[in-house]
Amino acid sequence: MKVLEWVDHANILIGKFVSYLVWIGMAIIVVEVIGRYVFNSPSVWAPGYTQRTFAAYFILIGAITLIQGGHVRVDLLLNTRFPRWNALADLMNFSILVLWTGAMTYEAWYLFIDAWEFNEVDDSALRHPMWPVNLALLVGVACIAVQGMVGILRSLVLLVFPDAHIKPVTIKLGGAS
Repeated sequence: MKVLEWVDHANILIGKFVSYLVWIGMAIIVVEVIGRYVFNSPSVWAPGYTQRTFAAYFILIGAITLIQGGHVRVDLLLNTRFPRWNALADLMNFSILVLWTGAMTYEAWYLFIDAWEFNEVDDSALRHPMWPVNLALLVGVACIAVQGMVGILRSLVLLVFPDAHIKPVTIKLGGAS
């Protein structure tokens, strides 16, 4: 089960690294607000970079959010006293998640390749390249898909061995995990 822990650690590392994008996005917003309201000189670039920064942040922290159990779910049927039922419910949820993120990864790959090969740009005045956004989408959904596969494996083990101790790695905020 070391592979499962390795995937957890890799996604936690990516999530912690990407979490700093919030500070970059906030700095862009502060610069824009000061420029707009103090100097009466709004920028052309700030809205686009703010959108890109927060879009990358939200998709790239998906896997660490999955590890923490932070995605929306209905706990009425998922947190019972029956470990095998919980494992079966998680197995179904993770299976649907992997199907969805598998399709998203497939599409994100082609979006990235097209943006890269054809030098696709957005429709803003600055004509930003689209490949960084599509790359973030590709990496983010692929990480969620891999973490979902880890969830499937854990659910299968818990379905057969309900007393097994194979929970995801716990995350210590502000320190090493």
